[in-house]
Amino acid sequence: MYLRLKYQKMKRFLLLIAAFLFAVGLKAQEQSIPYSQADRDRMVRVETQVEAMQSQINRLEDKFDSYFMWGFGLVLMSIFGLMGFIIYDRRTTLAPVESKTERIIKALKDLAEKDPAIREALKNTALW
Repeated sequence: MYLRLKYQKMKRFLLLIAAFLFAVGLKAQEQSIPYSQADRDRMVRVETQVEAMQSQINRLEDKFDSYFMWGFGLVLMSIFGLMGFIIYDRRTTLAPVESKTERIIKALKDLAEKDPAIREALKNTALW
């Protein structure tokens, strides 16, 4: 019996709190929060700051794009320059060897006119 009485009092108390909160909620919905001139001015300042930050971010993006394109161009030019140097170096290295080879073939052809064995060897290698 004691527990039942205590349970009923607790139930009434909780219902009273729920009704109070419900009434406060209804009252808060009825009241409108005024939007003052100071709030409007503050909002305008915030908007201008956001726009300034956006323009600053856009400038940084443009600068990054510019640096990226310059870097990409430098890397490509370095690669092409290296390939050009490799081709130039190979040709300048092979030029003396080709000159010596042609002189050796000319000397062998001169000898082949006098010696039939050398002439036959040159014919077999398609140099005659």
